[in-house]
Amino acid sequence: MPERPDYPSLIAGHTVVLDMINNGESGLPVLHHLLRLAQRALGAAGTSFAEYGPTSGRIIAAAGAAEWSIGRPVDLANPATARLLTGPRTVEFPVSALAAEQTDQITGRGLHRMLTARAEIGGVLIGSLHAYYPDADGEASPDHHTLIAYLSSCIAHMYGDQTGLPVHGDGPVVAALADGLAIIDDESCVRLWNPAAERLTGSPAAQRLHRPIPFPVPPPGQVVDHQLSDGRWLRLTSGDLPGVVASRVVTFRDITDQHRRDHDVDLFISVTSHELRTPVTVIKGYAETLSEHWDQLTDADRRDAARVLGQRATELARLVDRLLSAANDAGSAVGSPPAPFDLVETLRTAAEHLPAELRRRLTIDLPEDLPKACGDRGSLATVVTELATNADKYSPPGTAVELTADADERTVVFRISDRGIGVRPEHVERAFDRFWQGEQGDQRRYPGAGLGLYLVRQIVERQHGWVSLRPRDGGGTVAEVRLPRG
Repeated sequence: MPERPDYPSLIAGHTVVLDMINNGESGLPVLHHLLRLAQRALGAAGTSFAEYGPTSGRIIAAAGAAEWSIGRPVDLANPATARLLTGPRTVEFPVSALAAEQTDQITGRGLHRMLTARAEIGGVLIGSLHAYYPDADGEASPDHHTLIAYLSSCIAHMYGDQTGLPVHGDGPVVAALADGLAIIDDESCVRLWNPAAERLTGSPAAQRLHRPIPFPVPPPGQVVDHQLSDGRWLRLTSGDLPGVVASRVVTFRDITDQHRRDHDVDLFISVTSHELRTPVTVIKGYAETLSEHWDQLTDADRRDAARVLGQRATELARLVDRLLSAANDAGSAVGSPPAPFDLVETLRTAAEHLPAELRRRLTIDLPEDLPKACGDRGSLATVVTELATNADKYSPPGTAVELTADADERTVVFRISDRGIGVRPEHVERAFDRFWQGEQGDQRRYPGAGLGLYLVRQIVERQHGWVSLRPRDGGGTVAEVRLPRG
């Protein structure tokens, strides 16, 4: 590690970050650029950023020697993580202080030391910035501690602007940023209007003070949901202000996502009913045709009817399996303890059982000397089917869906890539939510129940692996699955 950070790189790179923000870019693209800047300025081999929710965290962006970790869960119960969350703002420690599995993954890539800093808003933890170094005996200078703390503050500021971040739509950061507060007098005129209230309503304090509050005030102790003119929903509460005569405090937060989730569940029920009804109707129709008109049909007609019956029955069985797995939180998705298995053979076998039309557009490039993976071989067929079906569904006809694989020191990875409509950076994590769909409403171009990627993540993480989505250079999406080496 150099004695001093690379300040020229910091200044030049930070100028680019500001230009990106001023040009309207936000969220993960800016965060990824900031991590590459942090790597150069800190003289690190790699950097990553973990976003934290109420009970867990996840690496949402990484650069350099840490790029492999994107999508990896972070255990908040790990002592080293707990030390970061409760100790000084910046902490340096050996990678060996992490959980054994994490230590093995990171040191296997030649990284032995970490310098970390918390990112906070108003005292609320939203994530942590990590820099990785190969020298186990090195020591960060005070300047390095100052710089990583500054960069983590820059990331926190991005979260404060709420432009494309947080990646996850819930957790303490959303609550911390979402609560608007107003103090009103006995005539409902505003006496105080906090910054969150400005963000939620788009109404600056200077324009709101000494004017009536712009929504109904519920009686003390009651809760009212109110829809704004732009379609967003606020949840309002109020109470008397202790010690102040004829004053009341009103708090409110944006619950649009909650309303949307409720709508998503209703949509899920509607879509699922439709998707179940379609194969059942076809099966019933062909079965009745065979039963009532067997003698009038040619052998070719009978074989064609049997083929359609088998195809539709397979679709129906797959949909029912997905519904049952989702209802059980994918609890039965992995049926046997993790064990070494031949990933190439498993991927080829899974590809052979894909629908015929998808097999025709699938290109397979798998190395014969790929190391064995460790996991549940049987469940990988579901993972491949869901990812390949997604790639097929969102890609124009005639374009290839590619299945590739490779390995590094600690993981075996396979990827399914397409040249489809792509995934927006702000959706790379939401896509794994149960029932979530990129399009809403009755005019969706792409059918589905919003369960496929949710089940994929559940299956892979139960095998101590992780899965991520990312936009593909030149257009399209890459779905990447990493499993421990066997």
